[in-house]
Amino acid sequence: MTDDAPATASPAPTPSSSPSLSAEVLRYAAFATRPEGGNPAGVVLDAAGLTDRRMLAIAAELGYSETAFLTAEPAEATYRVRYFSPLAEVPFCGHATVASAVALAEHTAPGRYVFATAAGDVPVEVKRGADGLLRATLTSVEPKVEPVPEADVAQALALLRWSAADLDPALPPRIGYAGARHLVLAVGTRERLARLDYDFDGLADFMRARDLTTLQLAWREAPEVFHVRDPFPVGGVVEDPATGAAAAAFGAYLRELGAVTAPTVLTLHQGEDLGRPGVLRVELRAEDARVRVSGTAVAIR
Repeated sequence: MTDDAPATASPAPTPSSSPSLSAEVLRYAAFATRPEGGNPAGVVLDAAGLTDRRMLAIAAELGYSETAFLTAEPAEATYRVRYFSPLAEVPFCGHATVASAVALAEHTAPGRYVFATAAGDVPVEVKRGADGLLRATLTSVEPKVEPVPEADVAQALALLRWSAADLDPALPPRIGYAGARHLVLAVGTRERLARLDYDFDGLADFMRARDLTTLQLAWREAPEVFHVRDPFPVGGVVEDPATGAAAAAFGAYLRELGAVTAPTVLTLHQGEDLGRPGVLRVELRAEDARVRVSGTAVAIR
């Protein structure tokens, strides 16, 4: 990568490029209104009988940042869900949750589901909007926000090839969690966010040592409007085009800092620098610490 060319995610394979996938794998673009936007996710609605090794192999062959594997539980509208990147299982994935919920709604009917994930139970509601598109809203597990050692911030900046002067002093670094851990780094300009050129292997090692799923890189355009990017080298992907788990963690981060006041709705723009624009809606309620993340999803034919 060069500083003049934005990082790109792994190319999205077409159905015909994956002939050895034995399970029925659906493909959806989450947080988008067209297949070419947002974040592609694989969805297996019936993963009963699939071994861990097979699920990882399917995710690796598909090549998306995550694939969700669902198994129906005895309780009505409840599913055990596991998420695999091309390299490893992750505890929670927001865009694959949105994709899975929309896929379920298309195969049954819009409604409420409970996804039993490694991070905890995640309620999801799917409704059809006036535009005819299905929109899923997930409610995160209980979020938390942690301080970051200064040495870790300095190391992360060096791996990103950024400097401390690039950061927005009003939004200091923190680790946000709403099902997965994300290091939040806010920059002062859109131009800095647009130029992403990082040490892939070095950042992956840094993140694994700290149990980080992505880095949530953000720039504030307006009080409730942000542009974000998410390097995901631990998943074998240069960049995640739209990241629901990080969006939930980011909402918790902003509330913890007092940078926004609940109730409020945030709009996150992601994927523009990759040519896969997506929009994530993040709702913070005054009476509930959990974060709600909403978005549309459309099938990739």
